[in-house]
Amino acid sequence: MIKRAEPSDLRALAGLALALWPDHREEELADELAGLLANGEAAFFLEEEGGEYLGFAQVQLRRDYVEGAHSSPVGYLEGIYVRQGSRRRGTARALLAACERWAADMGCAEFASDCPVDNADSLRFHLASGFQEAGRIICFTKQIKQ
Repeated sequence: MIKRAEPSDLRALAGLALALWPDHREEELADELAGLLANGEAAFFLEEEGGEYLGFAQVQLRRDYVEGAHSSPVGYLEGIYVRQGSRRRGTARALLAACERWAADMGCAEFASDCPVDNADSLRFHLASGFQEAGRIICFTKQIKQ
């Protein structure tokens, strides 16, 4: 069953988010997610089965430039994660559909996402879900003298 996350789901949501973004601390993620849960321009959806959360998806409105989009705001899939043992059962597609419905209800005509260039699983998921590649970039950073 897909449900929209509420503040009472914060701990479970933060645990799932930590699995997706392991370079963060759980407390840091919980603080960020709590702010987003209170923000009317973001939503989280959870897949629940038997009292256990199997996955989550985060969607937000983006009003800035979105590669390949021609309207604003754009619904943006910020992250999606399904626990290893629960994959290939339609959970990610159901979470994505909930995000797309939310974005449409928020007035979006377009929906977008991204993934790292080297994440073949994510690329396959996006293409199989009807996304079309809008472009590829390589980002650079450089230290400068102060």
